[in-house]
Amino acid sequence: MKIWKSEHTYDHPWETVAKAAWRKYPNPINPAVLGTDVIDRKVVKGILHTHRLVASKWPFPKWAEAMIGSTNICYASEYSFVDPRERQMTLRTRNLTFGSVMAVDETVTYMPHPEDSNKTLQKQEAIVTVHGMPLESYMENLMTNKISVNAGKGRQAIEWVIGKLQAEMKEITSNAIHNTDDLINFTKKSLHQVTHSVEDISNVTKKSIEDLQKLQTAPQTVPSA
Repeated sequence: MKIWKSEHTYDHPWETVAKAAWRKYPNPINPAVLGTDVIDRKVVKGILHTHRLVASKWPFPKWAEAMIGSTNICYASEYSFVDPRERQMTLRTRNLTFGSVMAVDETVTYMPHPEDSNKTLQKQEAIVTVHGMPLESYMENLMTNKISVNAGKGRQAIEWVIGKLQAEMKEITSNAIHNTDDLINFTKKSLHQVTHSVEDISNVTKKSIEDLQKLQTAPQTVPSA
């Protein structure tokens, strides 16, 4: 059995990192993870519980495939818990493919950094166990190295998603400002048109009143017999 641990600090608040973690896959940083499917989701006492199926590619050396078999896509089961009140997100993943000869139990936790609440601390741990096959220790080291490399890509992917979220928010804000400017200009134009129409009506009314007054003050002529 091999145990691998890692910690990383994101220069972003917990809410931002948690949102990015949900939208982490797929991403161009780690294309080995093909995608996720939600199997079950529910809220229990304010905590969001989600069960997802994760599909990925885990290429092995030819000699390893000869012992454990080969497959194009590997599947893993992921259970996650999000507690917005305590500001903590935990994901626990275990492989389903090759489960008869190896087990990879991975736990990732996101929480506010204890020294700076505007930053997020990520704790990651993986326990790798290979059994019932030759070179067990070597295979465990091989899997642990893969996990370490993918963890680095995963952190880059979080930053990539955060950048994407910020770009989307900037575009939404820009569109909102643009739409607001359009609305203000349209309102100004409408007010100008209304004002112009009122002035026209006022001028017509004024002229009609003046014409009526002229008729009333004009001398009456008596027709001759």
